[in-house]
Amino acid sequence: MSTEKTGLTHIDASGEAHMVDVGDKAETARSATAGGYVRMKPETLALIRDGNAKKGDVIGTARLAGIMAAKQTSNLIPLCHPLMLTKVAVDIAEDAALPGLRVTATAKLTGRTGVEMEALTAVSVACLTIYDMAKAADRSMEIGGIMLLEKSGGKSGDFRHPGA
Repeated sequence: MSTEKTGLTHIDASGEAHMVDVGDKAETARSATAGGYVRMKPETLALIRDGNAKKGDVIGTARLAGIMAAKQTSNLIPLCHPLMLTKVAVDIAEDAALPGLRVTATAKLTGRTGVEMEALTAVSVACLTIYDMAKAADRSMEIGGIMLLEKSGGKSGDFRHPGA
């Protein structure tokens, strides 16, 4: 099984997983933005908005958890490189149409490998934190829609999700 046939960079010619050698790649400015949501009952959204969740500031805590998670991505995802991130931003916005919260995370660096996994990890952990902090009020919350929205830099160039 060759990587040319599969298109998978973490699988070698014998089909075994390995960490990609990025040592010969050029350092470029790279960024990635990911998104996701937590759907909940309207009354749970109001509880969070009004700051009345039993565990405290749901949005502030989830934002911080997402930032911390992005910095730990290589410890969580086996073949990810440890990166020197220059920026991680997590934005959480109310969406009455869900109803719920939309989470967006952007990660940036200048380096030899992309930051898609860091942005996706930040969104995932921020959504999990929202669930954890509000589950006493609403165990039926739904986490979903986690996806890469866009990325720039590197050999593969720019990408924008068609649904973004």
